[in-house]
Amino acid sequence: MTQKAAAQVLDAFCEAVREAAARDERTALPGFGTFAVVQTAARRARNPQTGEALEVPARPAVRFRAGKSLREAVRR
Repeated sequence: MTQKAAAQVLDAFCEAVREAAARDERTALPGFGTFAVVQTAARRARNPQTGEALEVPARPAVRFRAGKSLREAVRR
């Protein structure tokens, strides 16, 4: 596969993940992993420069969970 073709495939996959995330849907690539939208909880944080406490609101975030094949490949 040429570098240009590989870039097109990767761009198409990234766009599919973006579109699915916008609809709060999971995107799975068998053997690689799953992308899913999760809601993070509101929390209290601290500004490291000033030490001032800040409230961080709850918000959606995209999480990646590696598939079994990818986890096994990393363990080797």
